[in-house]
Amino acid sequence: MKPDLDYLRRHYESLNDEALLAVDRGDLVEAAQTLYDAELRKRGLGRDKTLRRSAPPITASEDLENEFGDFGEDEDGAPDWLEEAAEAYSVYVPVGAQMNDGLSDATDALEAEGIPCHVDIQDEPEHTVQASTKMRLLVPAELSMHATSTIERDLSNPEFENVWKAYLESLSDEDFPRVKPEVVLCGLFDRVKRVTEAYEAESTRRLSRRNF
Repeated sequence: MKPDLDYLRRHYESLNDEALLAVDRGDLVEAAQTLYDAELRKRGLGRDKTLRRSAPPITASEDLENEFGDFGEDEDGAPDWLEEAAEAYSVYVPVGAQMNDGLSDATDALEAEGIPCHVDIQDEPEHTVQASTKMRLLVPAELSMHATSTIERDLSNPEFENVWKAYLESLSDEDFPRVKPEVVLCGLFDRVKRVTEAYEAESTRRLSRRNF
């Protein structure tokens, strides 16, 4: 029997911190684990069942704070950047459906990169014919591009690499020498070229402005 995600979400929300931490995560199915982890993060409780700040940087945080400033919390324990947060990842889950999404993997990727994140869960009754739950992974707005690129690197790129390898292996010995990555993947190489040139142009502009 598939778990009712809406019931589970409301159930975890109804528990106090002590009762929530008393839940044995290992006894939960994957869908329930994801909702359980989301409720822990929303309250500032870690998976290791110790009190912690809501979705803090786990590694590399000092570099980010030096560049963008400290990412703290308000007096209610919610991230103080939440009002101006950007969405880095989201997934719609039909109510009552078995959840199989990359939300946990995306969260782990951001935390490993030192990017603060917060899971937001919303009911979306009009998204489809069947009511669904939207789970959003939010980050500080100034880190949005870093966050989406991190998720793409850690979640999408390995899959793309496998597709690329399969394509190369499918080529005959005669066709393989004709395949050049910069030609076949011209869009990817062009993107790297454009972002590099744009960054260098902006650096030059800012340097010139400081010299006046």
